[in-house]
Amino acid sequence: MKLFRFIHNQEPCLGCLDGDKLRVLEKKGDGYGEETGETTDMSKTKILVPVLPSKVVALGLNYRDHAREMGQEPPKEPIIFLKAPSSVIGPDDPIIYPSGGITVRVDYEAELGIVIGKRCKVVKAEDAEDYIMGYTCVNDVTARDLQIKDGQWARAKSFDTFCPIGPCIETELDPSELSVQAVLNDKTVQDSSTKELIFAVPEIIEFVSRVMTLFPGDVIATGTPPGVGPLQDGDTITVYVEGIGRLTNQVQSE
Repeated sequence: MKLFRFIHNQEPCLGCLDGDKLRVLEKKGDGYGEETGETTDMSKTKILVPVLPSKVVALGLNYRDHAREMGQEPPKEPIIFLKAPSSVIGPDDPIIYPSGGITVRVDYEAELGIVIGKRCKVVKAEDAEDYIMGYTCVNDVTARDLQIKDGQWARAKSFDTFCPIGPCIETELDPSELSVQAVLNDKTVQDSSTKELIFAVPEIIEFVSRVMTLFPGDVIATGTPPGVGPLQDGDTITVYVEGIGRLTNQVQSE
């Protein structure tokens, strides 16, 4: 099932996709219940970021083919970092290229995102699926020059708008062998598969949940395949993950 957040009756709500219609779900406390019976035409609806995470945890160098491209040995354990929640935007929202020369190299990074469904702490890999709500697309936008300059990644990864997520959450998906692509101005620039992941989804959940508590709505970006490259003002970048859909954003100068 594909879950979308969207504007309905001038308010954000959640619904499931049915053809070209979105079926509105009833809001219950901190979650959602049954269908209300209301529907809306998807083509006439503003689609929002599908989730508002308390944190975005991301992995570095988690594709074998990306490690080969970089001439590096695969890591022995996951390399994790955080992106600020304020960096999160949704489909069709603009990626803002920072002004004032603070950065001169902003890159796209297409990724599969894991959306956490319930409180998750010290979870074993074999139980990880019980804590996953579903999967989404993530663009781990990065100020590459600042990443290299700083030696740690918080600033480079956390500018406002540097974490597009969407367009939906797919709740029924096997993440073990999915096509992951980035398309820059109609040219495919990244093209790999999650079968190249060094650490698979269950291992990632186990590792991260031993470090920090994950809450419903938190997102884990699982790493990017080879082919990352720069964005410029006016570019259109699309992240595609098989079974989920396409997340498209345009770059604008600040």
